[in-house]
Amino acid sequence: MHAVRDLDAAAEFYARAGFTVGARNRHPWGTHNHIVQFAGVFVELVSVAEPGLIAPSRSRSISFGDFTRDFLARHEGLSMLVLEGTNAAADADAFRAAGIGDFEVFDFAREAKRPDGSTVKVAFSLAFAADPQAADIGYFTCQQHYPENFWNPAFQTHANGATGVAGVVMVAENPADHHVFLKAFAGVRDLKSTSHGIRIETPRGEIQVMDPQAYRLQFAAEPPDVTSGARLAAIRFSLPGTAELKSVLGNGGIVPAQRARSLIVPADVAHGATLIFEAAKEG
Repeated sequence: MHAVRDLDAAAEFYARAGFTVGARNRHPWGTHNHIVQFAGVFVELVSVAEPGLIAPSRSRSISFGDFTRDFLARHEGLSMLVLEGTNAAADADAFRAAGIGDFEVFDFAREAKRPDGSTVKVAFSLAFAADPQAADIGYFTCQQHYPENFWNPAFQTHANGATGVAGVVMVAENPADHHVFLKAFAGVRDLKSTSHGIRIETPRGEIQVMDPQAYRLQFAAEPPDVTSGARLAAIRFSLPGTAELKSVLGNGGIVPAQRARSLIVPADVAHGATLIFEAAKEG
């Protein structure tokens, strides 16, 4: 989830960066979004558009709109990490048993538009978790009830050549402080410890946690402020080569930094989120 203050400007930026950006959608609790879709995974651009509709969070219910509004009052950037779910009730029970969340399942539906402009129904059930040491990150799994109406290959081809999301990067003062939570949230037993921090493999990509110094060294980018807890910093996109990407970014007036086979668009350009494009080969 990429929370932005100006949704139109963010959608225009992602389009200039070569992504196929879906139509603007409306949530009944005051936020609007655009979806950037890949096979089985998506980036959601989200902003508060109708603040009068936002309901406050309660003890066992996280308000999506309330969280987004409070996040945007402090900064733009990656606000929530969402994993694929197949049974929200079971996920909520598992989070409760692991001690990482005691929240009610949140069900909602909205209309979506196909590439031809026709309208279809999409519906979701969300199971939330919370890491006390990462108050600026929302965590939940998402169960889709009409996946055939959501996923569409027409939205999954991008002019910049990106073929998927390789992972996300979190920054924390001490990455090891988050391994117990992340293992329980992702439902995995093992993680990899590296000189940069920790890595967790999921079926849809990697969750990487590193400290601020390692983040600067690896990505030549300034990390987010983590004095109040861990933050989501970057999305890693995979692509076969960089030739199409360089052309698209140049035409869009976007100047990336280069690190080995990666092109990096910094957070101050990309509405608070660092975008890392990782090529399988040069050019």
